[in-house]
Amino acid sequence: MSSRTSPSPLRAWWAQRPPAAGAAVMATGILSVGLHLTGHEVLSRITLVLACAAWLTLAANFVYLLLVERAQWLTRAGTPGALTAVAATTVLGTRIALLDRPIPAAALLALAALLWPALLFLVVTHWGRRMPGAVFLGCVATEGIAVLGATLSATTSTPWLAHASLVPFFLGIVLYLVALFRFDLRQVARGAGDHWVAGGALAISALAGAKLLAAAGTGMYLWNEDDSAVLHDLTVFLLALDLAWYAVLLAAEIAWPRIRYHVRRWSTVFPLGMTAAATLSVAAVVDVPWLDAPGQVLLWIAVAAWLAVAAGAVLQARAGLRSGGADAAAEGLRSTAPR
Repeated sequence: MSSRTSPSPLRAWWAQRPPAAGAAVMATGILSVGLHLTGHEVLSRITLVLACAAWLTLAANFVYLLLVERAQWLTRAGTPGALTAVAATTVLGTRIALLDRPIPAAALLALAALLWPALLFLVVTHWGRRMPGAVFLGCVATEGIAVLGATLSATTSTPWLAHASLVPFFLGIVLYLVALFRFDLRQVARGAGDHWVAGGALAISALAGAKLLAAAGTGMYLWNEDDSAVLHDLTVFLLALDLAWYAVLLAAEIAWPRIRYHVRRWSTVFPLGMTAAATLSVAAVVDVPWLDAPGQVLLWIAVAAWLAVAAGAVLQARAGLRSGGADAAAEGLRSTAPR
């Protein structure tokens, strides 16, 4: 008789979660930011709590794999979805910084900056041709560091943080251009959800530019007028490109409907929310008030998408747990059967 124990249904189900599950934290965190920008503070804090709980769960799994199942950690770390660990940390840190909590936000910035070079290296070395939309996560993770750094610079009046954030801001744009040549454009019609990151990466780049402009607007001297003008024009240009991608991707969703739930749909919700947050932030910093209304419409579209994807995730989780329970029971019977 074997003494081997079978895994619990929850553990068996969780072991199958892909690295891209971090996009759920990103999507929830950016909704919290958007709701904060529009004055819906109660809803913003509720979604922040959800994002924190999901981040802690994913962080625990990340550490467990790193310490206990190193081979599996290395396998997952080489996939583009691994960079959601960095991006999710920066999005969560940005929302916490907006709560005027600089110490935990700075800790999350330090953690993201520590993880970013190693994960980016592992992911980039595994890049190929005709990649899915997750290839743009290199840009997203890099720009996330710029967003959090610039936000902390503004809230703590720390000029060097804004100057340092310029590095990931421009590097993120370079990574976007490199990823664009590796992106399989057929994903626009066939993608399971992460094809939206092609636009979301531009959205977070525009948000980073807006945060850098906002930091300069707090009274700190960061750069001269010519540099500010370049940053202003580049930020507006990035937002315009993002909105153009949004229109193309939305038209593709109508032309080629993909209504079944997939975990990559969280990578659709994130760009929807990020585009809303970028639109609202750029509207405020460049003083274009007519952009507020479109930004709010985009935000509620993102909220509706979040609710739909969350419902699909719950239904899939229930099915997965039931299946895992049946598999675990069968494994238990096999392990206790006489030989």
